[in-house]
Parts: sequence; structure tokens; C-alpha cells
Amino acid sequence: MDRDASGPRVVVGVDGSPSSYEALRWAVRYAGLVGGAVDAVAVWELPGLYGWSGPAVDMDVDEEEARQKMRKELTDVLGAEAAGSVRTHVVQGNPADVLLRAAEGAEVVVVGSRGRGGFAAALLGSVSHHVSQHASCPVVIVRSPKR
Repeated sequence: MDRDASGPRVVVGVDGSPSSYEALRWAVRYAGLVGGAVDAVAVWELPGLYGWSGPAVDMDVDEEEARQKMRKELTDVLGAEAAGSVRTHVVQGNPADVLLRAAEGAEVVVVGSRGRGGFAAALLGSVSHHVSQHASCPVVIVRSPKR
């Protein structure tokens, strides 16, 4: 990730969940207030393929699909103009670990309170909980609006 940009960096995790979209909106508003840049980070994994010989997977196709999906999500959530100002990063790995690495040297890391998995009644998802406990910068946890 580009850590040489002038001004504060605001890192936000985007996973397709409603709370991650709220986190993205919050990150863009905050970056506008502090004159910062937004690094939106999406993490993709190949579940079930570690430690055994699974089906053949084209890693380049999976990563490109993740990039295309993220670009569309950013435009849908923020609009084309605002989405164009957000730097996108699609990284393979463990979501909590990737976000912690991305947040090194950032002004703040922003995550949604709950991702796409887990238990509906949980206050925090596992990634937001892990990031809140281990980040080297301030952490903002954004809840999705009540329906």
C-alpha cells in the first residue's frame, strides 16, 4: 500500500456487509475533514484449500473477480465521483492480519462492526474485534443502521 502519500491515511475494510459499507462512508467523510486519503482494503481467501489438494483454482481469475466486485461496490455505495478518489487494495490472506498490516502508519483504521459471517447476535465480528485489540493506530468501529 502506498504509505508515501501526503496527508493522513484512512484505512477501511470492505467485505460486502452493510456495516462495512457504513464504515466506507464514514472513512470517506472523515478523510474529507482531515485532508486525508482513503485506502479501501478488500481481502479474499480461498476457503478450504489450505492443507489439502483441492480442485485447481486460477488465482489470477479469483483476484481479478475480487477487484471487479470491489470497484462496483465502491461505485454503488459512494457514487462514481467519490469512488474514484478511493485507493483500492485487494489482498489475499486473513482479513484481520491484512487490515492490521494495512493500518501500519495510518491515521485511523475503520471497520464495520460485523462482517458477512458469524452470529447475528454478536456485538462485534471476529475481524473487528481482533483489529480493535491489535491495531497500531486508533480504530473506529461502525455499526450498520437499524432497519
